[in-house]
Amino acid sequence: MSGRFREEIKSIMERDPAARSGWEIVTCYPGFQALAVHRLSHWLWNHGMKWLSRFLSHLARVITGIEIHPAAVIGRRVFIDHGCGVVIGETAEVGDDCTIYQGVTLGGTSLTKGKKRHPTLGNGVICGANAQILGSFTVGDGAKVGSNAVVVREVPPGATAVGNPARIIMKEQPVDGQKEDAATKLFNSYGITANEDDPLIKALHGLINNNAAQERRIQQLTEALESAGIPVEKADDSKTISAEQLNKLMK
Repeated sequence: MSGRFREEIKSIMERDPAARSGWEIVTCYPGFQALAVHRLSHWLWNHGMKWLSRFLSHLARVITGIEIHPAAVIGRRVFIDHGCGVVIGETAEVGDDCTIYQGVTLGGTSLTKGKKRHPTLGNGVICGANAQILGSFTVGDGAKVGSNAVVVREVPPGATAVGNPARIIMKEQPVDGQKEDAATKLFNSYGITANEDDPLIKALHGLINNNAAQERRIQQLTEALESAGIPVEKADDSKTISAEQLNKLMK
């Protein structure tokens, strides 16, 4: 068990630049404390001591502000950063090397007892602050859930989920000659990626740019007709918005 604690302390030191010592992590990090109590309460739960395990998890919630059901399965080197308001439900599963920020909920959407009701996080998943992951589906290995996202369907490995309801952004392949730095590969704080292009925003930008191209083409046709002596009625463009203005509004 002590080796497990040392492993988790080391992983927190690697991922949190504010961590200065192992003693500080043990005494001042609610995420570490909540997970330490969960290891014990989970063991008690699996050995039939249901009330005692629930009572221990309740005490941990009062002290740390983090609620983890004793039946939840938590992997190795999981880091709950800041932690206040985190809720991990009964049938939730969290893989190794996951990072969970404050306000995250791994919740269920079913009232049926005995069934899998909560999500499963693969290895290396990052859940941004206040993300709500609701339902019995899987968030794949290496996926990221952006802050305030509401995820109600499966997230493929390596993808990013953003928005409410969450939209899926697939990871783009790096450009030839461009390498992702080691820190970015290891850890992206709050689920933020280097390329934050929301698919909906990208689609709107594409529509705006396409409209601007059509406007230019119509202008060229109008000029060609007028040069040929064919009069063209002028449209009232006093209330129109340029493509540049629309693109700025979408940023």
